[in-house]
Amino acid sequence: MAQVPQTFFDALAVRTWCGLALEALGRAREEIDAINVYPVADGDTGTNLYLTVESAAAAVEAVFAGHAVGPAQSGKPALADAARAMAHGALIGAQGNSGTILAQLLRGMAQVLAADGETPHTDGSGLRLALRHAADSARQAVAHPVEGTVLSVASAAADAADGTEGDCGAVARAAYEGARAALAATPGQLAVLGRAGVVDAGGRGLVAVLGALVETFTGEVPGAVAVSAGHARVRRGGGTEAWAAQGDAGGDEAGDPHSRAQAADALQPHGTDPLQPHGADALQAHVADALHARVDGETAVTPAAALADDCAPGASGPAFEVIYLLEAEDAAVSRLRDRLDALGDSLVVVGGDGLWNVHVHVDDAGAAVEAGVEAGRPYRIRITHFGAGDVHTTGAERPPRERVQRAVVAVVPGEGLAGLYTEAGATTVLARPGEPPASGELLDAVRRAHAREVVLLPNDADLRHTAAAAAEQARAEGIRVALIPTRSAVQGIAALAVHEPERRFDEDVVSMTSAAGATRYAEVAVAERQSWTMAGICQAGDVLGLVDGDVAVIGSDVTATAESVLDRMLQAGGELVTLVIGDEAPESVAAHLEARVRESYLAVDTVVYRGGRQGALLLIGVE
Repeated sequence: MAQVPQTFFDALAVRTWCGLALEALGRAREEIDAINVYPVADGDTGTNLYLTVESAAAAVEAVFAGHAVGPAQSGKPALADAARAMAHGALIGAQGNSGTILAQLLRGMAQVLAADGETPHTDGSGLRLALRHAADSARQAVAHPVEGTVLSVASAAADAADGTEGDCGAVARAAYEGARAALAATPGQLAVLGRAGVVDAGGRGLVAVLGALVETFTGEVPGAVAVSAGHARVRRGGGTEAWAAQGDAGGDEAGDPHSRAQAADALQPHGTDPLQPHGADALQAHVADALHARVDGETAVTPAAALADDCAPGASGPAFEVIYLLEAEDAAVSRLRDRLDALGDSLVVVGGDGLWNVHVHVDDAGAAVEAGVEAGRPYRIRITHFGAGDVHTTGAERPPRERVQRAVVAVVPGEGLAGLYTEAGATTVLARPGEPPASGELLDAVRRAHAREVVLLPNDADLRHTAAAAAEQARAEGIRVALIPTRSAVQGIAALAVHEPERRFDEDVVSMTSAAGATRYAEVAVAERQSWTMAGICQAGDVLGLVDGDVAVIGSDVTATAESVLDRMLQAGGELVTLVIGDEAPESVAAHLEARVRESYLAVDTVVYRGGRQGALLLIGVE
């Protein structure tokens, strides 16, 4: 269906652009992965760009959804709200080197589009300013800019836009054509691209994103983009292979992304019991020791043996890719840049206003994360080992790693629960308050589990569709996935407690589903604003007790409200009470509720877990 063009840059244009960019990258993802040779030929640039834009699009959709159900029910947010959401979503969801740079490009555009002033930047001249600021800010975010990369393509797009008069459609078209011409020139600017006979993968992704911008404002879908100069492509296991001539222009061809077999072990944050890593090797032990188990958040270490895509023979460079989100002040980030620049290469630090996304290639992963700890609070840490002495550097073939038969993948709301689930054998995805994971993150966790069969526990009713999308994609890659629609982490705990990998898959899924369904769930939280609820009108700061997703109790004291909620739940009977205590809950609440159960409900047991920063003050489950 033809796209109805937008006439100026407003919130709807931002939403449309994000959606079309996601579709374009989805079509080109496999092609972009295949031509990824710089800075490391790990074959994931297309996937990383897709996941970055997916996170941006999800953030914009959340803003629209919030306005649709808000008090004013205006149904349409302001341009500034949508632009800032796009930038924030891309920042927290940025993946890899190119994804991190794309996040800064979107942030640069958002800073112009959302700027306060007498003249709103919603027309062609505003788009020109946005494209220029985006290109400049992205170049500034990279420690050592290299020509022949996505930076060159972004600069060329801004240059072409600068010389164009007219509306947003004319400016977008000029930027696209300038970027496309610059992309074709990248093999002559960067020797590694010339040797491989391909254009820059990150630049190819940006051309797709700018093509979506053209479609947003004109309704026209740009034509296919040539990606190779010599009909060559990156070959898994190193080197290049022949690529049929008809594969030159695959920008609009659909294709499922190739899977990357990954294995992850969680490094526990300070204050939790260290977990015995499953199959830990010297690499994982080295990184764990270097971090001193002091890092806040979820850390995934991907060993070289788990990577499916490798660089050409004879390649050299740092052994690790380190990525994390960082809460820090500007001055601390400036010092961090200098320290990381001395440790490795491919350094990109993007963001601002206290939240940053850090990407670097280093030999000492522990030192890179320690630098983040000194600068502020790093979280969502990902450490990937490119490999040494294996295919990554020698081009030799390696035997494929054997898949396990079955695994459980679960979304968890806090670091404490992440440790609990991991100890029970699950692969976890950490969902921080206000930052729900995208389907790409769930899919990545399913791949990381490296199993033939996977049970997926979303543990949140709002993640139902996200989890379903991830499950569908995993099935297309040959993984058998069962989605159990758990609506709370306590239901996930109940399901995990009866999980038996030795059983037939269907029997295991039925047993886990029954256990989850037999667990009533509740939470105690603090109201953020005045609102109508099933229990009446609440004010900001009131303590809310929600049972099965609906507000059942409104109070002023956390312990009293929690006791009232627990009594309501146990009126219908129960054998086991599960309490998950958040960091901000009163210290005495767990002991008080345990005593209440012991004194008033015979034959009912209580188990208490520490959930960390989980959003809710308290989670309650009754089986």
